[in-house]
Amino acid sequence: MQRELVVMRHAKSDWKSGAETDHARPLNARGRRDAPRVAAALLAMECWPDAVWSSDARRTRETWAAMAAVGGDCPTHFDRALYLADYGDVRGLAETWPATLGRVLVLGHNPGWEAMVARLSGSWQELTTANAVVLRGEGATWSEALDGNWSRVHWIRPRELHDEAQS
Repeated sequence: MQRELVVMRHAKSDWKSGAETDHARPLNARGRRDAPRVAAALLAMECWPDAVWSSDARRTRETWAAMAAVGGDCPTHFDRALYLADYGDVRGLAETWPATLGRVLVLGHNPGWEAMVARLSGSWQELTTANAVVLRGEGATWSEALDGNWSRVHWIRPRELHDEAQS
C-alpha cells in the first residue's frame, strides 16, 4: 500500500514570551501567520493528513490548531514521546498506527526531524520552522513502510509559497 508521511517542524516560536520552559514556549506572530499558509499549501497539493501525531509542546499544539482551522481537523494525538523525538521514536509509535491510514502528519522539532527526513529519503536538507516535507513510501503496515525507502514528493517552505497558496 502506498503511504505518505508529512514531516513538519512546528511554526516559529516566541523566544521572548517569558515561558518558564522550552516546552511551554508559544508561537510568535510569524508562526501564527505561517502555519495556516502551510495548511493551505497541503490542501492545494491534496496532501491533507488522515491523522496527526504531534509533540505535546505548546508551539506544536498551536501550529496544529492554526492549520486545522484552515484544513479541517482529523484524528489528532499529542504525545510527550514526540517532544524532541527522532526516527526511532516515530518508528516506535508507528507500530500503533492503523494500516488503513494512507497519510499521516508528524509534527515536531529539530534536530530529530531533519535527521528523520534524511534517513527516510536519503537526502539531507535544512528543515526550518513551519517547513513540511511530504514523503511517499510503500508497505502493508506503517512499520513496514518506515523500514523501507521513501521519496520526497513535496517540500513546503512558507517563504516560498505563492500568494494563491497563502489565502
